[in-house]
Amino acid sequence: MKNKDTGLIIKLELVWWAITAILLMAVILPIYVANKNFPYLIPNIIFVLTFITLSRYIFMLRYTPIRYAQWLKVLLLICCIPLVIYMIQELHAFTRFADEIGVQALFSELVEKSQDKLVEYTKAEMLFFGVGGILATVIFPFRMIISFWRTHNLGTT
Repeated sequence: MKNKDTGLIIKLELVWWAITAILLMAVILPIYVANKNFPYLIPNIIFVLTFITLSRYIFMLRYTPIRYAQWLKVLLLICCIPLVIYMIQELHAFTRFADEIGVQALFSELVEKSQDKLVEYTKAEMLFFGVGGILATVIFPFRMIISFWRTHNLGTT
């Protein structure tokens, strides 16, 4: 890979991380403002980051720094196993909490009309990014295996 290509790929990666940070803040901010002690904040952040980043790597691996880093592909593939287990546990904990106690309990200080909207938003957002992150984490290792094979046998990604 040429130095010019490497520099462009690193710049593109930095732009993508900036976009990811902006999206993360836009998604998390309504919940955080309403309840600074939201118990599922860290899992929610992990869901959003995982979904956006792994989806991007699945579909646009050619334009990422891990394109030719074979050892990093193997490392990321291995890291997906505990990550998917953690995400399934946290999503299950959230859905169990939502079913048994109710998300309304987390936003009890809000006016009823805004509370209902925030409860719906929180449930939908957690489920969307939780399931999306889990699916991306399950698909990602297969993409890494394909890329690993292509790099060794065809010289492409």
